[in-house]
Amino acid sequence: MAARLWQGLVDEVRCHGPALLGGLEEPHAELLALIWGPRFDRQQAHSLLTVKPVQRGTLMNAVTQAADCYDALDTAQQHRLRRLIVRHQRRCHNFPCHEFS
Repeated sequence: MAARLWQGLVDEVRCHGPALLGGLEEPHAELLALIWGPRFDRQQAHSLLTVKPVQRGTLMNAVTQAADCYDALDTAQQHRLRRLIVRHQRRCHNFPCHEFS
């Protein structure tokens, strides 16, 4: 069950992350802000969606699915996810990273 939740969350971020976070000055920081606490920050995600009106419907569904997956992870898995994002952020700062472009 946990592996399926984890994979679902990763798939959502890979598929829809560029549309939601693309063009932001610090996309990794925005992503971390969404998952910094024990629950996905749906309110912040919705505020990010207000600047993406063309894709809002598709992204709204993706954000809801990602939020549900994140909220279902246990504390250790949430912490691991945050560490992976920070590691990815560091890698992108050292080398050109175009995943959120």
